[in-house]
Amino acid sequence: MAQQSLYIGNKIKRLRQNNNINQKTLAHELGISPSYLNLIERNRRGLTVNLLLRLSEIFNLDIAELSHSADSQMTSDLMELFDSDIFSDFNITNQDIQDLSAENPEVGKAFIRLFDKYKMGIKQYQKIVQKLPKAELVSENSANKPVNIPYEDSENVEYMSEIISDFIQNSANYFPSLEQAAERVRMDIDLTGETLFQGLKTFAINSFAMRVVIAELPNDESYIFDKQLGILTISSFSDAESRAFCLAEHVGLYAAKHQIDDIIEQADFEQERLNDYLERVLARYFAACILMPYDVFLAKARETRYDIDLLCHYFSVSFEQACHRLTSLQKPGAKAVPFHFVRTDIAGHISKRFSLSGIKIPRYGTACPRWNIYAAFMQPGRINIQMSETPDGQIYFCIARTITKGVRKFGKPLRHFSIGLGVKYMHAKSMVYSDGVDLKDISQIVRIGATCPICQRYNCNEHDKH
Repeated sequence: MAQQSLYIGNKIKRLRQNNNINQKTLAHELGISPSYLNLIERNRRGLTVNLLLRLSEIFNLDIAELSHSADSQMTSDLMELFDSDIFSDFNITNQDIQDLSAENPEVGKAFIRLFDKYKMGIKQYQKIVQKLPKAELVSENSANKPVNIPYEDSENVEYMSEIISDFIQNSANYFPSLEQAAERVRMDIDLTGETLFQGLKTFAINSFAMRVVIAELPNDESYIFDKQLGILTISSFSDAESRAFCLAEHVGLYAAKHQIDDIIEQADFEQERLNDYLERVLARYFAACILMPYDVFLAKARETRYDIDLLCHYFSVSFEQACHRLTSLQKPGAKAVPFHFVRTDIAGHISKRFSLSGIKIPRYGTACPRWNIYAAFMQPGRINIQMSETPDGQIYFCIARTITKGVRKFGKPLRHFSIGLGVKYMHAKSMVYSDGVDLKDISQIVRIGATCPICQRYNCNEHDKH
């Protein structure tokens, strides 16, 4: 274990507080003095292997899970943040950033939140300036006029997505109360002679008086939900997987309302729009539980060695839905291998990211152009396999494949994305995609970075700065 991995005082403090254990009690259990434990929690002292083993027993956690630094992704995010031009006058080193993450993680989180808002404001301002007439821009009095920047929903959604992504990451993308609520609903659905969609449709009207209609919608919307009338209209252009997922999501708003409200309360967001956004995300989590019930899905995933296409076939779900569900299989005592998941568009913009494998996924900008999530666009619809080595020496086994979304009719552009899924090298053989790959052949390893502006690889020709 690297030295940095053993300085996890903030994680120990959180575990202790979450389990309502005071410092004196935990110190006694560890066989050390309370003052020494205080130094460990403040990252003034590192953990010995014996203390790490004892902590794993006390909190019933795997050593790997406990020793992994929960702040490694935050450190990567902060490195991206401080690489911005607005900090160019400050001599901030990577060591300074690592110290901030280790010793003052809450301050680090506050920096990231503030910078997210700053970037959102800049984008809003740029859009407004582009819409202003040129004559108004050069007017003598224009500088003294107050500029009313309207609410830009698209930018706000991007900002909210980052905040919710942080919450999902901190929760390990596992919500047991929603898993249990979905299991109860599955037991109440009559699937005799019916598809899951039909069973859900019958359950929705019988339990919540919610009617479901399939029809062509204006502006190519995927669905419209009239909450007052209790009518869910799903686009007739959507495929079977999308229809079932959409219906399960809206059933979740009723069937798992109490569980969703409890999680939102625990998240403690001040902005109501963030709570609304989180409600949608949690309803989609519930939908995934309905379509891919935990125990059955995990068993089939292990049986097929995480063959995504087979899982799509067995559970009638899309490639993205199956990959996303694999990242949530974190029930204590029944876990899947720890995956990372990323979705990017053809321009390189990362719209979804989650990492249990430990790989650092950029928060701002694009990922390394050498990563196979981009190479996948060169072979649409095919699985692209890569062994990737990051600058910290860690090796990951990654797969990527493109997907297409949108209404398939003349004059309507489709949206193209790349879905990336991967694990640490030690778990590569767990995936069927490693068959036929010589995992010992180091010549096949592709050395990737984080994002170009902060990349430490100076022998790379992918970016001008190298």
